[in-house]
Amino acid sequence: MTRMAAYVISEVEILNQALADEYRRLAEASIHRYGGRYVVRGAQPDPVEGAWPPERRLVIVEFPDMDRAKTWYDSPEYAEALKMRQVALDRRLLFAEGLPE
Repeated sequence: MTRMAAYVISEVEILNQALADEYRRLAEASIHRYGGRYVVRGAQPDPVEGAWPPERRLVIVEFPDMDRAKTWYDSPEYAEALKMRQVALDRRLLFAEGLPE
């Protein structure tokens, strides 16, 4: 069976800095617990083609596979952070599988 990493990609705008900091703390702990690691965190991309809103940031988290990424997202640990996210951040969230190893 071929194993493929999975990526959780977020396009984020901070709405409330204090709540965003708390969300980040809770999210980070849950990500590590489920085997994830930050690949990009809070970067302002350099758009070579197309436009990127200057207030938006990019976050990419790598998980060992898609099952692990989905388990993290549905976990009770992340649910606590997710409640806060609704008022702390505006975001678009994507899940994508990487290439086979």
